[in-house]
Amino acid sequence: MLPVIPRGWKPLARWGLAGGVAAALLGATTVLVWLLQGWLGLTDASAAYLLAVTAVAVLFGPWAAVLGAVAAFGLYNFLFTHPLYTFVVADSEQLLNLVLLLVVGVVVGQLAGAQRERAELAEARRREAVVVSQISRALANRQDTGAAASTIVDILSHAVGARAVWIGLRSAPGRERRLAATGKSPPETPAIHAVLQRRPGDEPARWMRVHPPGPPGRAGADATPAYRVPIDAAGNALGGIWISRDAAAGEPRREEVRMLAAAADQIGQALEQDRLRSEASRADLAKRSEALKSALLESVSHDLRTPLAAIRASAGLLLDAGTAADVDALRETAQVIDDEAARMDRLVANLLDMSRIEAGEVAIDLQPYALDDLIEGSISRFRAQSTGGSLAVDIPSDMPYVLADAILMDQVIVNLLDNAARHAAGAPVRVTASMENDRLRLIVEDGGPGVQAEGMVRLFDKFYQVPGSRPSARRGTGLGLAVVRGLVEAMGGQVDAHPSELGGLAISIALQISAAPSEDA
Repeated sequence: MLPVIPRGWKPLARWGLAGGVAAALLGATTVLVWLLQGWLGLTDASAAYLLAVTAVAVLFGPWAAVLGAVAAFGLYNFLFTHPLYTFVVADSEQLLNLVLLLVVGVVVGQLAGAQRERAELAEARRREAVVVSQISRALANRQDTGAAASTIVDILSHAVGARAVWIGLRSAPGRERRLAATGKSPPETPAIHAVLQRRPGDEPARWMRVHPPGPPGRAGADATPAYRVPIDAAGNALGGIWISRDAAAGEPRREEVRMLAAAADQIGQALEQDRLRSEASRADLAKRSEALKSALLESVSHDLRTPLAAIRASAGLLLDAGTAADVDALRETAQVIDDEAARMDRLVANLLDMSRIEAGEVAIDLQPYALDDLIEGSISRFRAQSTGGSLAVDIPSDMPYVLADAILMDQVIVNLLDNAARHAAGAPVRVTASMENDRLRLIVEDGGPGVQAEGMVRLFDKFYQVPGSRPSARRGTGLGLAVVRGLVEAMGGQVDAHPSELGGLAISIALQISAAPSEDA
């Protein structure tokens, strides 16, 4: 591992450090040469200076090595070549050795320095790759770009040695809102800052200083330098990555600029993906909403017009003088009006219930009830209104209490029985109950034609009509079972559908059980 010079040093400080280290190395080498030639009797130990030149090249690069080689040439000439303590060389052989020392020192220094530069470049590229990979991983695993931005600013803060890093998104011309920031970010956008301007091709980017309108010197000279890397995508300015750093650190270095630019590009693409995803979601929602409105209009208009037509026809019969004298005809006509009005009432109730379920405004009052008491009223009304088919109820007497809302449960049972009777078309309907694990399961089933497997999946969707229903079966709005699912789940239960033992469809409701209420309750 090569020694690392502190990052962010100014050039003068770096050259000062290089000069001090080179002087120390050359001084130590001079002592070594004096020992080799004075004590050991070597004729020419000038090659030892190549060690110092190589060390300087490895530490500070090729230009420091060249200066070190020139200094080594001068030292050996001045201290060890006759006449001593002058730069005059009397012996041509010694002059040749000195020239060779200089040439070899320069070449060795250049080679060692070039190797160091390649190593530094490779290390910089490695750091860039690590940072870009971390940012890519944060964006790839994001739930949304805002959450990933908090991770990205921390990554960049460590990578570029910044006091603060923050990401701003364009909210209005000339204004940005903070998407994410490190803890030390300034509260306001700096008035004076540098903006990165990218150039086409391989030309390096450059920083352009931006000043606010007004007289020079408006901002303090000791203000913390701030730098902004624009975030663009699809030709649109989306915001920028901001960093602030100490004045002594200078402008971000080339590899740091590349990191910031790569981060800006990735954030821009992520924001563009979020925008496209949002637009696609809105388009899909609008499409589904339009389809829902069409289905609602078609279904409701049909189901309202049918009972209204029956009511109007019955009212016309009542207006007929001949019908007025027939008591049985009057009773039958009134019954038709009552039945159709009840049908319209159920339709409106289902629409209102569905709206409350979707808005999350279903009022729930869970109380312990005996199951037979809870459903007795609904079953009695159904039997009174039913004109065909048979209804069998098998509720064991030892069933535990269930936790339910009596009003919501009444609507659930009415919808299930109405659905079963409509599709059974005269076939038997059965209501049973049993215990399953820690829940009570209530099943409403019929002996109708049933539902195919592909229809089971969508049975509880709004406005879904089972294809291939009997021609004699009255079509509904497709809201009844959707309301059942919403109300049952609001009470903490579960609902599902499966083929019935009677040959048709079975709807199963799992309800929470409860202890028996106290006498005071």
